[in-house]
Amino acid sequence: MKDQQEQINIELDEKTAEGIYSNLAIINHSASEFVLDFVSIMPGVPKAKVKSRIVLTPQHAKRLLKAIGDNIHRFEMAHGEIKDTEHAPIPLNFGPAGQA
Repeated sequence: MKDQQEQINIELDEKTAEGIYSNLAIINHSASEFVLDFVSIMPGVPKAKVKSRIVLTPQHAKRLLKAIGDNIHRFEMAHGEIKDTEHAPIPLNFGPAGQA
C-alpha cells in the first residue's frame, strides 16, 4: 500500500497576489507565538505604518526560518552572495529630497 500525500488547494486572490512592499521587519515573541510586523519606511517620512502582521506558532516560525534559509542558499548559488547590511543603521532619510 502506497502512502498518499494529501494535497491542499491554496487560493491566491488578485489583491493578495500584488504583495506588500516591506523594507523593515520587527519580530517579537511570547511563550506561545511569534509576531512578525512588516513595515515600509519611505524617504523623508519620519512615521511608518505596519503594512502586514503575521502571527505564527513557535514550530511554524522555526519551519519558516529553515525555508527562508534554504531559499537564500539557492538564490545565492544562482545569483551570488547577498551582501549583509546587518550593522547598517535603518535609513530614515534616504538622501536629498527632490522637488517636482
